Amino acid sequence: MKQWLYCALLGLLAVVAPRLVASEMPLNMTQGVTNISGQVYDLHMIILYICCAIGFLVFGVMIYSMIFHRKSKGVEPAKFHHSTKVEVIWTVIPFLILIGMAIPATKTLIAMEDPSNADLTIKVTGSQWKWHYSYFNEDVEFFSVLSTPRDQIEGDATKTDTYLLEVDKPLVIPTNRKVRFLMTSDDVIHSWWVPAFAVKKDANPGFINEAWTKVDKPGTYRGQCAELCGKDHGFMPVVVEVLPEAEFDAWLADQKQAAKQAEADAAASLNKTLSMEELMAQGEQVYLASCAACHQPNGAGLPGVFPSLIGSPLIKGDVSDHIDIVVNGKPGTAMQAFNKQLSATQIAAVVTYERNAWGNNSGESVQAIDVSNLTTGAATSSSAETEATQAVPDATSAVETIEQAAEAVVSEVQEAASEVAQAVEADLSELTHEQLMSEGEQVYMASCVACHQANGAGLPGAFPSLIGSPIIKGDVSGHIEVVKNGAPGTAMQAFGALLTPRQIAAVVTYERNAWGNNSGDTVQAKDVDSHGQ
Repeated sequence: MKQWLYCALLGLLAVVAPRLVASEMPLNMTQGVTNISGQVYDLHMIILYICCAIGFLVFGVMIYSMIFHRKSKGVEPAKFHHSTKVEVIWTVIPFLILIGMAIPATKTLIAMEDPSNADLTIKVTGSQWKWHYSYFNEDVEFFSVLSTPRDQIEGDATKTDTYLLEVDKPLVIPTNRKVRFLMTSDDVIHSWWVPAFAVKKDANPGFINEAWTKVDKPGTYRGQCAELCGKDHGFMPVVVEVLPEAEFDAWLADQKQAAKQAEADAAASLNKTLSMEELMAQGEQVYLASCAACHQPNGAGLPGVFPSLIGSPLIKGDVSDHIDIVVNGKPGTAMQAFNKQLSATQIAAVVTYERNAWGNNSGESVQAIDVSNLTTGAATSSSAETEATQAVPDATSAVETIEQAAEAVVSEVQEAASEVAQAVEADLSELTHEQLMSEGEQVYMASCVACHQANGAGLPGAFPSLIGSPIIKGDVSGHIEVVKNGAPGTAMQAFGALLTPRQIAAVVTYERNAWGNNSGDTVQAKDVDSHGQ
């Protein structure tokens, strides 16, 4: 009897002890700050208790048997080949244990994979080695890059508590709202992981994975890329700042205003000429923040992986080629396109820096207008503003000067209006079916492929297939409507403000005739322009 009492005490200890010290275990799973993370923690502890109880019971019986049924005590082993009762017991009991574990696990997994009825959708794109966040229907997007100082990384300064877990721009979300994440990648497989949210989802190139969270407690929460993604995998943190709803709405409004201001500043910067010293100083900052991870702070690169910039053909070659590779990247390599990450001034500065640092000393300086001219094909002269500021030494009076300036402005406005009208008319001109299919494929690959896939098959449960779908078989006006104005309550954006009528006509024609759909429908820009009127 005494032996059985000891076994019962051991079993009780197996169940109670983990619960008493679980919160003090430094290696135990954290509880997190969301309802889902709480469910995951509770599920983890339930399974742990069950495993501990089974372990103590099994080893307890083994130890008891070795002590009290040993040969030295003269115990004779029982002589039997099998026992139906024992076989039934050791089959039924594990089965019941597994059922008891499966029920809460299934409930939790179903809840974790249900991103429906979200209040906010954010697209999360991983790239080597940063995160890109895009807020659907809000016109707000930005890159989030490691901000830990290089001197800490290189061991020249004391490391802070947030070492390698700090970024220049954290993801910002509101409290008490369900936030849906769409995960994808530009290059290799990454994994977006925030332990406090119990969210860990792979970001695969060419695919979309979904996750969600709803946080009740404001604060700053940190995580990391959890998939080995290359050389600087360990320098790709995730930082999420959770704000009260009112503060988030104010932040969102500020971001929209900042985006407009950035556009205005970028336009104004095209008229500025920076000195070589200013370009070199700014270029060094941009280089260390955006380029040093691959090409090294000293420009030497990594042989066989990332090319050296010291006396390289790129540096010695034409400056326009140098600008082009920074702006548009290099397909098939790890060289990213920085046109969306850096302003024209920053690109000009970093190109200037690379062409003059580490002994290159080309003596060349690049201005923002040079980058703009290369990327947009714009003329280098500034017409109206230049003419308005030119001196008029032969003017007979101030009145005549004003009248001449006014006439010049009116003339330029009329010419600009004429050019716009001609562009609109040309954009609405009819194209052949082949021309629409060719242009439509380009638009689709640029704007639609991330969700619906290159073969139009979509992602079951997330993004519908376009192969023989109701939208394809239905009336063409319904197809135009969903592309132009989006589909509320889904991830389908409104492309009316992002694409021209000609581009929408082309992509609708392409979708209705690609991948075996072969509807024979041809949509023209005029059809899109008149839709809804």
